[in-house]
Amino acid sequence: MDEYQIEGRNAVIEALRAGKSIDKLYVLDGCQDGPILTIKREAKKQDVIIKYVDKQRLDQMSETGHHQGVIAAAAAFTYTEVDEILKSAEEKGEDVFLILLDHVEDPHNLGAIIRTANLAGAHGVVIPKDRSVGLTPTVMRASAGALNYTPVARVNNLTRTMEELKERGIWFVCADMQGELMYDLNLTGPVGLVIGNEGSGVSRLVRDHCDFTAAIPMNGSIDSLNASVATGVLAYEIVRQRMRKK
Repeated sequence: MDEYQIEGRNAVIEALRAGKSIDKLYVLDGCQDGPILTIKREAKKQDVIIKYVDKQRLDQMSETGHHQGVIAAAAAFTYTEVDEILKSAEEKGEDVFLILLDHVEDPHNLGAIIRTANLAGAHGVVIPKDRSVGLTPTVMRASAGALNYTPVARVNNLTRTMEELKERGIWFVCADMQGELMYDLNLTGPVGLVIGNEGSGVSRLVRDHCDFTAAIPMNGSIDSLNASVATGVLAYEIVRQRMRKK
């Protein structure tokens, strides 16, 4: 089985607590602070092999440059199927809440979006295979461990997937500065929130497949938000409206 590196204290702790299959743990020799002791304790519970190495070795191994004294070698992350995400929502008796990303390329943005998806109660994230960042160590670290809990599906064609999901009663809203004010939209029910590329936003074809476009009110001197921040703002407007509906 291919291995995948998990770097950084929070990411490693969350991976261990989520029951992620860790093959080996590399820990900075002599480090005895609280988070490292927690990691070693969790690792020993699962009989994970711990290797104590010097900082130079960790620096050489690190793919993110931010190992914080610990790197875990884990079984590679696997993508889930969209059907599995829908099944999870059905089993919970909840309206589906998906976040779909139209060619997001920055791994820090993807990681932050996965973290937001988890905290906002989204059932999963959907990304296209082409021109999009995948599940890399940087994404894992930026997600602060949320990747262990929030499934990510990778599809061949985002618009075709949207068409199939529409047939299953899911409607779509995308972030667009030319859209309606988000507070004026009904964002309840089974919904897919579509977020566009960091530079060009949501592509025309994907936007044409959306039922609504939502504009976030902005009063500053610049005209757009970071993709992960926009996701957070719109995701929590969906959360707010769902809470009011109950």
